[in-house]
Amino acid sequence: MPSPKILLANRDGVLTLTLNRPDKLNAIDNELASELLEALDVADSDPGVRVLRLRGNGRAFCAGRDISAAPTDKDLALVQAIAKAIVGSSKPVVAAVHGWTVGAGLEIMLCADVVLADTGTRFKLPEASLGVFVTGGLTATLPATVGLARAKWLALLGEEFSAGEALTWGMLYKVTVEQALDAESWRVAIALATLSPAVASQFKRVFNLMGMSDFEQAIEEENKTHRRWPS
Repeated sequence: MPSPKILLANRDGVLTLTLNRPDKLNAIDNELASELLEALDVADSDPGVRVLRLRGNGRAFCAGRDISAAPTDKDLALVQAIAKAIVGSSKPVVAAVHGWTVGAGLEIMLCADVVLADTGTRFKLPEASLGVFVTGGLTATLPATVGLARAKWLALLGEEFSAGEALTWGMLYKVTVEQALDAESWRVAIALATLSPAVASQFKRVFNLMGMSDFEQAIEEENKTHRRWPS
């Protein structure tokens, strides 16, 4: 029986979801995306889960979409459904990223509420250089996080950047040494789990409503762009 591509661990009200394709740097294929989406949907209705924590197994958080096959409409739908599930979840979502956090991996990270990275994390948005368009609500989450001008050149130029730069630009809550990332992200998750679920949910909802009011429109426009994108 194949190994699950999402590992789940629920302790003290924190559900840790670990991307588990370490041999592929946790690149997203349909199976991983489907498992992650199902886990997010189940967790949102589970009163025993107060906080979600996303992490990656092995040397990277996520190296983006698996490009061993051409992208399909299903790929787009799954990545967008994951983004909407994270942003729309009633539970705070903590992302602990390390190694390569690229493309769709970066898109998913930006949907989280609190993001931590270790000092060796490297980020990149290579879509424009690959001749494909972004998805996952990135056209809303990226400018909401780093500002419109910086969002444009990060997406268009696709330049690699560091955890230190991501912290300076507002993408991250904290940067830790590699050995401390798991413990520090756990500390943050536990702190969030001590809040009243109703309080945490409403803070998240209203901040996202005001700070990313165009998120749903971004998803719609990204869909339209993908449908008319030159082949």
